[in-house]
Amino acid sequence: MPLLGTLKNVPIMLLRCPLKSLLRPPRRLYATSVLQKLNPHPHIPEPFAYPQSQPEINDDIYVAMSSGVDSSVTAALLSKMHKNVCGVYMANWSQLAKCTEGEWSDVQRVCDHLQIPCERVNFEKEYWADVFTPMLEMYENGFTPNPDLGCNTYIKFGKMIEHLAARYDVNSKNWWLATGHYARVEKASANKYNLLRAYDGNKDQSYYLANIPGKVLPRILLPLGHYTKPQVRKMAAEFGLHTALKADSQGLCFVSPDHTKFRHFLDEFLPPKPGNIITEDGKVWGKHQGIWHATIGQRLGVSMPQGNPKYSGVWFVSEKRIATNEIVIVKGGQNEKLFLKLLEVSNWAWINCDPQEDLEELTLQFRSLQDPVEVSLISVGEKSVTIELKDPQRAMAPGQNAVLYKGNKVLGAGVLMKTFH
Repeated sequence: MPLLGTLKNVPIMLLRCPLKSLLRPPRRLYATSVLQKLNPHPHIPEPFAYPQSQPEINDDIYVAMSSGVDSSVTAALLSKMHKNVCGVYMANWSQLAKCTEGEWSDVQRVCDHLQIPCERVNFEKEYWADVFTPMLEMYENGFTPNPDLGCNTYIKFGKMIEHLAARYDVNSKNWWLATGHYARVEKASANKYNLLRAYDGNKDQSYYLANIPGKVLPRILLPLGHYTKPQVRKMAAEFGLHTALKADSQGLCFVSPDHTKFRHFLDEFLPPKPGNIITEDGKVWGKHQGIWHATIGQRLGVSMPQGNPKYSGVWFVSEKRIATNEIVIVKGGQNEKLFLKLLEVSNWAWINCDPQEDLEELTLQFRSLQDPVEVSLISVGEKSVTIELKDPQRAMAPGQNAVLYKGNKVLGAGVLMKTFH
């Protein structure tokens, strides 16, 4: 049987190390300071301990690598504990794009340093069809989506899982997909797996994973879920990784720095659609070139008669009226019109949760890393939920991801479609 599993006419696109290097005995682990952090995790308080699946020594482990410090450390940790580790770079944008080639070069360098193979997989067409085009359509219709969510759902934990599964027969060796996300997968019982928040609340990324299919959780490894970012950077330095000081990525890599604002990038794909900027009384105060140029809660610069107390001050976007292509603004960043407590969420999917048992003491997040918001009432439909929050929240925008939690456990997620007072 091949070292990386039974391949079914799906070739490994590129091996950066000769196969003989993979046949060597496991290498000596790094310094004690790193070894102590591998497994178990002695620095983590007992309340954060939880049961999780562990690969066997001969299992195949594929590490999704983005060229950043998090995925680099993930590969380093696993390669010191297991002998069959392979880095995988998903090229989701133009194969000729500068960022694609730069990331791929960094991934190869990390894998060469760790003496593990790596490969490059092209998901450009899938990303365009399943992530980018739907994102454009949502922006054009006034929503505020996050393409990272679609990428995780349809590419990293969708197409990539399918791509790997196609390599293995039912009775062949076991395989895993590992990523550098800050979240945790709990093995609650023999057949039940839960997605949990990360130990480090400042880096928790469970929000971005909340839409992935629950059926893939048994295949996923998230080694960084118990670490803080400073710990990860320290380990990167101890492993000798050149990514140790690399800055965290901000936004989409293929959005050129020449685009000072994301809306300028969108303008390359969406034709202008001029409309009015109005106040609640219907008075027109300006024009916009596309409803995607504004986000709920955003400060909007318009020319107002500052000598008139009614109009003096700073104005913010409170509503986007799709039917009339109008942007509505209100005075003051704390205007009551910006605060809502009732929301309707569609495309809802539960993650290994029984909605008849788990719907008490819930919290909601509609942004990553925000403080959890208490839920006072929830009504469950077939593919949607209606949620009432205990306190009104500022600037909830249709198109955002709405994620429901019970303690540290992710229960489910969907797309915020409507908000009400």
